[in-house]
Amino acid sequence: MGFLVFVCKRCGNKDPRLIGRKKDGSFYCRACVSYYGKEVTKTPRVKKKASYYLPFQLSKEQTAISRKVIENYQKGIDTLIYAVCGSGKTEISYGVIAYAVSHGGRVAFALPRRDVVLEIYYRLKEAFQGNKVVAVFGGHHEELEGDIVILTTHQLYRYPAYFDLIVMDEIDAFPYKCNDVLHGFFKNSLVGHSLLMSATPSQKILSEYQKEGHDILELKTRFHKKPIPVPKVIKVPLTFQFFKLLFLLKRYRKEKKPVFVFAPTIAEAETLFARLRVFLRKGDLLHSKVEGREEKLKSIKNGKLDYLVATSVLERGVTVKNLQVLIYHADFESIYDEATLIQIAGRAGRKKDAPDGDVYFFASRSTKSIEGAIHEIRECNRSL
Repeated sequence: MGFLVFVCKRCGNKDPRLIGRKKDGSFYCRACVSYYGKEVTKTPRVKKKASYYLPFQLSKEQTAISRKVIENYQKGIDTLIYAVCGSGKTEISYGVIAYAVSHGGRVAFALPRRDVVLEIYYRLKEAFQGNKVVAVFGGHHEELEGDIVILTTHQLYRYPAYFDLIVMDEIDAFPYKCNDVLHGFFKNSLVGHSLLMSATPSQKILSEYQKEGHDILELKTRFHKKPIPVPKVIKVPLTFQFFKLLFLLKRYRKEKKPVFVFAPTIAEAETLFARLRVFLRKGDLLHSKVEGREEKLKSIKNGKLDYLVATSVLERGVTVKNLQVLIYHADFESIYDEATLIQIAGRAGRKKDAPDGDVYFFASRSTKSIEGAIHEIRECNRSL
């Protein structure tokens, strides 16, 4: 007689150490037991008209990829868009979203973090004005159903065997990339096919998408066809990095250019900001334990703030015109791996009317991550 193996229907966990047993003898999963709440009730699929508005025309390359994604979806092929930061991945996905909705498909746009969910929600709501677009994230889940559901990956548990198309951006971002429970929610909620997007996919993902039933579509240039700013390294001991950084901030203030200053940890960000504000008052601090993200981003965009000191909470999903990027303690390798440095550097030069920007890595030594990030950006620029 063999042993029974319990597999969680929600997250796919089968680790016996994470399986519990209730008094009535039934099993439960300790891995995902904290995820509870209302789940959707399936309703019949309904074909709806779906069209979208773009304030600009897709490039030739973007259009070709958009059409290929639709073709793959029709053939039952899962697609990975491997594209640089600022290449217009979100807009490229609109075509397959419209196709799926118009054919009665249930569509999700999933992202690892709440702040990026809100940004994408407003963009899709503006683009798909004839369709119902809803946002679902922690503390905001009163309305779960719509033609297009924008949600954090944490909320996928509410949609068992539900979506015909899941578009997922930032697949390499924390917390999704290292969370088996969230991966399980994704698989459990998908009954159709997926479109994954990333500027820095892992080797594991790339290998998976080279298999049958998968396709990788690459886009190595930004939508405005300008090169990605190549980071410059200022090699100086950590003790003196503050003074170099302060010098640049004062210069950018005179030039009226906004700046993101990245620090690897909350403690370092708070200490750095406390020192900077003695000399430069028009700045603020942003990390996972402070509130007011939207207000602070609005303030730096409209010129009320000169700079923001932040942790990696601003490494993705943020576009600010004329932005300059400074990374303090860039050789802090446990935080700043190659993918993170590429994503942070990708904040600069994203606007068509402001495609340039400085990116500086402040480090006491070079690292494989620093060298790899610079090499990858230069390789992408060769495609121009």
